[in-house]
Amino acid sequence: MLTSMKSKFDTLFNTQPEVAAFTPGRINLIGEHTDYNGGYVFPAAIELGTYGLASKRNDRKICLYSNNFESTGTIEFSLDELQFDAAHSWANYPKGMVKYLKELDYKIDTGFNILIEGNIPNGASLSSSASIEILMGWLLKSLFNLEVDRLELIHLGRKVENHFIGVNSGIMDQFIVGMGRKDQAILLDTATLDYHYVPTEFGDYVISIMNTNKRRELAESKYNERLEECQKALALLQHELEVDALGHIDAATFEKYAYLIKDNVLLRRARHAITENARVKKAYDALNRKDFIEFGKLLNASHASLKEDYEVTGIELDTLAETAQQVEGVLGARMTGAGFAGCAIALVHKDRIKNLEQEVTENYTKKIGYEPSFYHVNIGDGVKSLDIKEG
Repeated sequence: MLTSMKSKFDTLFNTQPEVAAFTPGRINLIGEHTDYNGGYVFPAAIELGTYGLASKRNDRKICLYSNNFESTGTIEFSLDELQFDAAHSWANYPKGMVKYLKELDYKIDTGFNILIEGNIPNGASLSSSASIEILMGWLLKSLFNLEVDRLELIHLGRKVENHFIGVNSGIMDQFIVGMGRKDQAILLDTATLDYHYVPTEFGDYVISIMNTNKRRELAESKYNERLEECQKALALLQHELEVDALGHIDAATFEKYAYLIKDNVLLRRARHAITENARVKKAYDALNRKDFIEFGKLLNASHASLKEDYEVTGIELDTLAETAQQVEGVLGARMTGAGFAGCAIALVHKDRIKNLEQEVTENYTKKIGYEPSFYHVNIGDGVKSLDIKEG
């Protein structure tokens, strides 16, 4: 890919790139909508992701081009004009990273050219936005020799998402994109950022990613609404409990004090956040014991909770996950990501992958009207520099 990108870079900007980098997408094995509730998540970086090339300019102009949005062309703006602009579409993610790096007095004293190309399906809920944010930070770190570490880039990426783009997401996506490790998932406590690497060894089973092929724009979804509902539920529980987040409440304590939440919708939102948090811990233990049957049951329970209590699945994701759950050789399946569309994952025996694809495709196409897509990808590293001479 780098060879064709370098040729395109020269055509676009009439110069050669100086630095190159790659950032992954991610799947979340279990632990959905827990990161902004101070709970645990269990994500892994995947080998699908975003490639970037960059060079400095002699003026203060920033020129950005994506091979994934060729019809948009080159997006240009000044280093001195870093406000959000809806007309700049995807370029607002890198623009936000520039803005916040400069606000921290990191020396970015000239403009630059950047070309990116990703192989994460658009709108698949595999974290393409976090991949672009961290990629931008890493390219600028390399290009301007910035002494900014991975964790600070992770925090800045989340800040872009929350305050520049306007999506009140947690830190999971940026964290796994920045800190991922080949063949390992991360158990992350989003309240403290304590984390543990866990080998993603599933024996004779593999993770299959199933894409609804229905686009979901995160900022336009009900993501922020769910956050607000959780905050309201927490405020009611705080009348009796001294806690800072739903993720700090165990299931038994919640059942004891659930009477404080009179609104049934708020009750269900809180119940999902708290029980999902418990499922993450159980899944971590099950994977360490290589108890894949238990791990699969927890995936199924997670999807049911996301469907019934959190209401973020929809007919497309439900059809994928629930059909997969009935396929011989599948131990469990659930939606992954924010929901409303995007992808689901299934833990399937390696000898039953084709059966999974055939049965899910048949039922999904019959019910939804078009086919899903399937990906079988390896667990990969987090953001990394690439040798610009490779290609």
